Amino acid sequence: MTFLRWLLPWLAIPAFSQEALRYTINYASGLSLGEASLIASKTKVEGEERWGVQFELDASVPGFAVVDRFQSVATGAWCSIELQKATKHGRRVGEEKTAFDGKSGQATRETKDGGKSKITIPRCAKDALAYVMFLRQQLVTGKVPPPETVFFGAEYRVRTEFKGTQNVTVAEKATPAERLMVTVKGPASEYTVEMFFAKDATRTPVLVRVPLKVGTLTMELAR
Repeated sequence: MTFLRWLLPWLAIPAFSQEALRYTINYASGLSLGEASLIASKTKVEGEERWGVQFELDASVPGFAVVDRFQSVATGAWCSIELQKATKHGRRVGEEKTAFDGKSGQATRETKDGGKSKITIPRCAKDALAYVMFLRQQLVTGKVPPPETVFFGAEYRVRTEFKGTQNVTVAEKATPAERLMVTVKGPASEYTVEMFFAKDATRTPVLVRVPLKVGTLTMELAR
């Protein structure tokens, strides 16, 4: 019986090998700001499972454009191998890469302008994209992960709280979803994001609400 209790949640983990999700980005007022996408694909490298996860965002307000491109490579257990970031926020442009080595307990972060630094990491460190995918996997098994440090350039302490199940309107359709409050604390900031995951076999992220000084920003799955 003990063995079955251990095994059954893992049998529920989705085995999809490709996923492409599209989102619209809006203010709470309904003003459209742009689009985003989350694309994941599974491959094998020298017999070992690898996941590639890419998040792209294009949004703008008059006089200020935001273009983000993030790409993560992780193991089948969602331990990060590499994270690439390319950002353009108005006139500010940035590009960097972080290579993770869990065996040595270090990650190497390199920026386009030649900057280089070492970061101490646990054996299974997760970047932000790998963490989201890991979180979805945990939800499938009925779990919420304990607080942990997530790497996204800097180190961020992430705490996730389950807030129950409710219907949310996505693309004008009521969708049963699990509501989570995700608190992120970094070197110079702390904020809480409200996230909704559909109660489907893969816990598809359907709605994200981000509080800003100018109002709440929403990212909604486009059907």
